[in-house]
Amino acid sequence: MIPDPGLPWVLLAVLAPLAGAVLAFVLSLAAAQIAAIVGIVTTVSVVGALRQTIEQGATAYVIGGWSPPLGIALVNDGIAAMMLGMTATVFVAAGLAASRYVQGERGVLFWVLFLGLWASLNAHFLSGDLFNLYVTLELVGLSAVALTGFTLKPAALRAALNYLYVSLGGSLLYLMGVALLYRAYGALDIATLASMFEPDLPSFTALGLMTLGLLLKSALFPLHFWLPAAHANAAAPVSALLSAVVVKAAFYLILRLWLEFAPPPGAYACLGVLGGGAVIWGSIGALRAPRLKLLIAYSTVAQLGYLFLAFPLLNEGAVALEAILLFALTHAVAKAAMFIAAGDIATAVGHDRLGQLKDPGRPLAPAKFAFAIAGVSIIGLPPTGGFVAKWLMLTGSIDAGNWLIAAVLIVGSLLAGAYVFRAVARFFVSRPAIAAIGTPVLVGGRGWEALGLATASLLLGFSSGLVEMVLRAAEPLGGSR
Repeated sequence: MIPDPGLPWVLLAVLAPLAGAVLAFVLSLAAAQIAAIVGIVTTVSVVGALRQTIEQGATAYVIGGWSPPLGIALVNDGIAAMMLGMTATVFVAAGLAASRYVQGERGVLFWVLFLGLWASLNAHFLSGDLFNLYVTLELVGLSAVALTGFTLKPAALRAALNYLYVSLGGSLLYLMGVALLYRAYGALDIATLASMFEPDLPSFTALGLMTLGLLLKSALFPLHFWLPAAHANAAAPVSALLSAVVVKAAFYLILRLWLEFAPPPGAYACLGVLGGGAVIWGSIGALRAPRLKLLIAYSTVAQLGYLFLAFPLLNEGAVALEAILLFALTHAVAKAAMFIAAGDIATAVGHDRLGQLKDPGRPLAPAKFAFAIAGVSIIGLPPTGGFVAKWLMLTGSIDAGNWLIAAVLIVGSLLAGAYVFRAVARFFVSRPAIAAIGTPVLVGGRGWEALGLATASLLLGFSSGLVEMVLRAAEPLGGSR
């Protein structure tokens, strides 16, 4: 039985950005100010929820006094708390950066979608019911699609339309699986289903449909075809959100389902193979990308592969789960830093074509160093969080005798070093660039948000014990939901 948390921090984490989106729409002239205030309130609530998790363990806030399976509960355990913290960190930085990109009347729409996406993600990470998870995942997808095409550029609109088709297709597959499970067990609450789940063909068919739909949404190789264009053509702060947190909403649900319902061992190996393919294919795409943001987008395909590469190790102990979560956190802050920095650099130089990219000069020094530090974490060099996560995966694979995973980790890191250096060399080796005539002038941070995120990826290398502490305190598996 999960205890009531007392102070409803989790409820505030959902209601604050949701109410902010409504207020931003109604009071359009103050949309940016409302977003700033709501960002502070939501971040405080997330910190409160994380502290509750560490002190009390897994907790649930029952909405309206109706307990599951009849009612809805917001369940906050170790995994959910870390995802909330990751989301808040990225949204605060992306929101600060977005103030340099969105102006005028269309800015109102941006802040409404921005806050709506934040509320949807928080609700998603806290939901413990398969249908509520479907609803929140749909809200995440629709908000993300709208933000992808926000610039109204033809390439962005085409990418957003493809993203919409993929999102709807993935949702249909997921909902088919949910319907099969409900028909078989008459319940949708994950904790209830976990206690009733039978390892038979209908149950595994339902789980397979749900997983396939979620893999499409998470862009795991070879279902990644929609991601590079969407992430590369969106505005830089939106790209940061898409790459850092939005794709992880589907991954998070896959992780939840597989930890609770335990598919056959061969299924874990299958995801591991696809993850390995993503690491190699995404890295090759990054090496060949003609644009900086496209390089980062293909890097996302590769980095998502590591999350699934470690799936075969989940049955070997808790270390694999810690490695996956630490990698997810580190990738989120590092990749958001790279996209925000790339956006600032491209705005200053006038383009992001790698073949013609030059050093943006001293005014963009924070953005340059942010990109380099985040790149070090993406490669997996010490003392970053990326290094610790990959080291945990490497030692886990060696202990399990899975040398293929170890080989992919090493080769993937070498390829990451090659494509990161390909971009970084342009910033520090080439001559300073002269901005193109008519290029928008940057105002405000000029890369400081990106540098803060990159620093976080560095500090995660020294705070990996936090992941273990939260997991141990919250006991996220085996009946927490």
